Amino acid sequence: MDTTTLRTFIALAQIKNFTKTAQQLFVAQSTVTNRIRDLETELGKSLFVRNHKQVELTPAGEKFLDYAQRFIALEITAFQDLQSSSVFAQKIHIGSTNTIYECHLQKSIRAYMKTRPAVSLNITISHTPEMLRSLQDGILDVVFTYSALYRDGIICKLYRTDTLDLVCSSADTTYAGGIRKDDLQKIDYLFCNFALQGVGLYIQDLFPRHHRFPMEIDNSTKLPQYLAEGLGYSFLPHSLVEDDLEQGILRAVPLLDFAPPRVSSYYVTRSSASLPHDLETYLLT
Repeated sequence: MDTTTLRTFIALAQIKNFTKTAQQLFVAQSTVTNRIRDLETELGKSLFVRNHKQVELTPAGEKFLDYAQRFIALEITAFQDLQSSSVFAQKIHIGSTNTIYECHLQKSIRAYMKTRPAVSLNITISHTPEMLRSLQDGILDVVFTYSALYRDGIICKLYRTDTLDLVCSSADTTYAGGIRKDDLQKIDYLFCNFALQGVGLYIQDLFPRHHRFPMEIDNSTKLPQYLAEGLGYSFLPHSLVEDDLEQGILRAVPLLDFAPPRVSSYYVTRSSASLPHDLETYLLT
């Protein structure tokens, strides 16, 4: 399989400059130009808008980039599986959101690896849409996500249900007796845009429209260290902050007149995937 042209297209889409792309690929600029021209001719679509110094993807280019990346990922997976060492009888590709991995999955994987099975694990930490596409493409064998997927050929099981705690530094006793919903706009709230089950929208609705937060981040596992230093408050999954609460690093603020939704995570796999039974047991326990 010759995927050189696809790799050139992906590189140019990222670098946005023919000269720099050629330098990175160690080829002549004319080679990059010819590969892209041939690809556009084959597809019958312009993939880039060209100007003097750099290029931008067209709508067709944006759409094709996703397919190109998935094709390259599938190619890599196929070669790895076919040429894997005889030491391992099977290779399993696991995808997980960062929060689920940090809170639960890594402990299960470490426990499984201590049994020294003849199974090689490939773990991808990514965002849900990309992982679910890779699952359906056969690149991933199982995905741990906050979004359920129910369709033919897919098995979706409830993995965990978690509560959300409003936490802050243990040294902050401002709301030691609890906090009311109307008081939330008075605090320095560090916002994590939870891309799960509408939780992010629920939290946003607790604040005035267009409320400006002192900090916004898309990875909840990065927030506890900010909170521990007294830089604000945030709603976080209980499993993420459980150890910090027990050690007295963080404090959970009682909620007096409202309650956040519970958060469910899911184990999603293809019905045709052949996960070793002992691995599945470790992952789900």
